[in-house]
Amino acid sequence: MKERMTVSQIVAVIESTIYAVNMDVELKQERTGVNMMYDFIKDEVIVDIARVQKACQELPEPMPLETYLRILTIHELGHAMDRKALLDSLDRTKEIMLMKKQAAAEKRPTDLPLMTMVIEEHETDIAFEETAWANAEILNSFFEIVDGDSFEKVKAHSLSTYRASYEYDLEIYNGFIDTQEELLSV
Repeated sequence: MKERMTVSQIVAVIESTIYAVNMDVELKQERTGVNMMYDFIKDEVIVDIARVQKACQELPEPMPLETYLRILTIHELGHAMDRKALLDSLDRTKEIMLMKKQAAAEKRPTDLPLMTMVIEEHETDIAFEETAWANAEILNSFFEIVDGDSFEKVKAHSLSTYRASYEYDLEIYNGFIDTQEELLSV
C-alpha cells in the first residue's frame, strides 16, 4: 500500500491520537532509525518520520499508514503509562549498558556474566513491551482508536522482533552454559 502522507499529516495523526486518549505527552521529530519510541526520562514520544513510513511498508500485510501511526502512538503511550517502572529500571539499565560498552564485541558470546546480563536485558525489554501493548490495548478498547484486527497484527509483528533477537542471544547463552557443564563433568 503506497500511501503518501506529508510530515505535517503524520504529525497531525500522532498528535490527534495523543489528544484522543487524553494524555499530555510531547511529540518530537528526530532521526533515530527507530520508527517511534517513548523517552521516559523526558516524557515524550519521538518519531522518525522517514523510518515510520518505511516500517509500515515492512509489515507482513499492507495497512494504511494512518492506522499504523495510531497503533504505534497508543503503544508508546502504553509505555508512558508505565513510566514509573521504566524510571525505576534506569540504574540497572545503565549498569548493563556500561558492561556491554566495556566488553569487546568478539568476546561477548564467551563472556558468561555479560551474556547473563544481555539475557536479563532482553527479558526486561520484552516485559516492558508486553506491558506497553497491554496498556495500549486498554486505551484502544476504551477510546476505540483502531480496529482490533489491525492492532493485533502490529502488536504481533512488533513483539516478534524483540523475541527473535532474544532467542538468538538465548541460543548463544545456552550453548555457552552447555559447554561449561560439559567441561565441569569431565
